[in-house]
Amino acid sequence: MTNSNTLRQFRHDIYDCFPRAKDALFNTIDGLMTEIQATSFPEISQSPLFERTWASLYEAFEDGRIDEKRLREILARYLPKPDAGKWLWIGIDASKIARPAAVTSADRTAQHMHNLPECKKPVTFGWQFSTVVALAEPVSSWTYILDQQRVASQTTAIEVAEEQLRQVVPYLPKQVIVVLDRGYDSNWLWCRCSALEVEVLGRLKSNRCFYRAAPPPTGKKGCPRKDGDKLQPKDPATHQDPDGVWKGTDEKERPVEVTWWKHMHVKQARYLDVTVLRVVRPHATNKERDPRVSWFVWIGDQEADVTQIALGYVLRFGQEHGYRFDKQCLLWEQPRLRTPEQFERWSHIVAIAHNHLVLARDVVEAERRPWESKQRKPTPNRCGAGCTNCWHVWALLPGHHNHAENRKAG
Repeated sequence: MTNSNTLRQFRHDIYDCFPRAKDALFNTIDGLMTEIQATSFPEISQSPLFERTWASLYEAFEDGRIDEKRLREILARYLPKPDAGKWLWIGIDASKIARPAAVTSADRTAQHMHNLPECKKPVTFGWQFSTVVALAEPVSSWTYILDQQRVASQTTAIEVAEEQLRQVVPYLPKQVIVVLDRGYDSNWLWCRCSALEVEVLGRLKSNRCFYRAAPPPTGKKGCPRKDGDKLQPKDPATHQDPDGVWKGTDEKERPVEVTWWKHMHVKQARYLDVTVLRVVRPHATNKERDPRVSWFVWIGDQEADVTQIALGYVLRFGQEHGYRFDKQCLLWEQPRLRTPEQFERWSHIVAIAHNHLVLARDVVEAERRPWESKQRKPTPNRCGAGCTNCWHVWALLPGHHNHAENRKAG
């Protein structure tokens, strides 16, 4: 649980991450959290905690600088730790920032548009950002952002995710499970993660092929077999001889069945010992986002309770809620900044504001609307509304600066 002293120190440390335009960038964080009625980037300047004119917002991201390495260390240091004996669940995903009309902006890439009506080309152009978050239990938007990086045109989201994990994992506790969606179904990434001393639960594509260990040599002529029996999710004929089956209910008391095959491998990396899991949910609608049958790979302790691990994949959907909060309430997509470097700074500010609210939820009383139930847990946005009501207290907290020599953004 966070107290006011921890929050003060967090603000001090974040302030020191800004080599240039310290006050303007820090005012932007406070304004972003407290001006919850803002619907555009300049409206953030209307917060009582933003001491400059609206034009200073753009100047701050043109002239300001952020020490990304130091910021990464600080965000990991203040990460809310899981309870003793529990896993820390880490999610990785990529989200697009559409800029279809910004033809002069550098390094835009083609981005697939999800959830559109059927059309020939569901594609837009813009920037893509890869985000590493600590997932909340139960599933909610109370995620905690550990790192956020832009996926440049010369690389891929998978390569950026591996780099982010390599940078972040040294600051994390020992018991870490990295949860990956089907977009990260990659032998290369699995092998890299196995060298980072983290355990991985990844969702599989249906055309994946796994094999059991090779049978002993028969003594006949020819090269002995290198692989055993095949297992492929889309081929029911290969789903023979599982190592275990569990039938029970999920957290909402709905029936679920988990089947697993231990000590499997892929041909491209036979040294990688994995467990393949199948989760069947009879109550599902069997649509694209709610399948009845899902397949996963577990890369970690082969003696772990794979049933609870498989059911824990649902925590990954909290990252989607976190993205929605960042885009709808923290205006992540709104600023029309000209260069990708400026938008990278803005993305770091959004991440800091997001984490600030996570740390402040034990200190600030959330403001509920008249029609909201008091039994319902408050959201990050309602926590921001609570910060607005006590803005005079925020102004007194260390980390909120008003030095005359730092009045301008640059």
